Amino acid sequence: MRGRRVIPIVLFALYGIYYYFSNRETVPLTGRKQLVDLSRDQESALGLQSYQQILRQEHVVRSGEAVDLVKAIGAKISAVAEDPGFRWEYNLIDSPQVNAFCLPGGKVAVYSGILPVAKNADGLAVIMGHEIAHAIARHGAERMAHQKLMQIGQMAVGVSVSDMDPAQQRAIMGALGVGAQFGVMLPFSRDHESEADYMGLIYVARACFDPREAPKLWQRMGQASGGKGPAQFMSTHPSHETRIRQFEEWMPEALKIRQDKCGS
Repeated sequence: MRGRRVIPIVLFALYGIYYYFSNRETVPLTGRKQLVDLSRDQESALGLQSYQQILRQEHVVRSGEAVDLVKAIGAKISAVAEDPGFRWEYNLIDSPQVNAFCLPGGKVAVYSGILPVAKNADGLAVIMGHEIAHAIARHGAERMAHQKLMQIGQMAVGVSVSDMDPAQQRAIMGALGVGAQFGVMLPFSRDHESEADYMGLIYVARACFDPREAPKLWQRMGQASGGKGPAQFMSTHPSHETRIRQFEEWMPEALKIRQDKCGS
């Protein structure tokens, strides 16, 4: 009986190894190996579909200084980032949300509510560089692949405990779900955020914006949020303090890149 329970898990482990090594890519700039099973065309099509739907539902600002600034910063950053063949598009959305995003395919949106927190062009460049880095690093597709792998693993465990008492099954599956969430998916998401922070900082420096605005931006982010939020281990994002510390660690590299490329 115990041997039969182990078989689905062993088969899953073998499949997981095959799946991982047959769908590996390398993240630009950081060189990290990642699991992605969507083609770039599929990913870009999903991004475009989502982007068009969002723009239909929101009030897009068509002209003005803020629009020109968003487009100018986006063009400068995308010009110095790795070229994944995106068709870049930048839009400003009139909304109090303190938010911005870049979907696969280079579809960027900045919400007007984040402009006061950005404070200046350098701060906005840090925000947009971070979001552009997410898309270039294919973090969305990577999360989808890992979620697929987690679901297959849960199915394998479900089969292996199918002959147990229902209460035992629920306890085991519940513990597995909690462990996967807090032990795998949330730390994984925080790693993505840190990677996008680093890549974005380098793009900001390459584009001749001031990378020293990055820690200042996250101080303002902390003030804007009132210091509220879940503990880091329960969150999809690193804490503001962690991000500020990491930016300070990366700053010498970013400043050297800016000096070499842009001079004083």
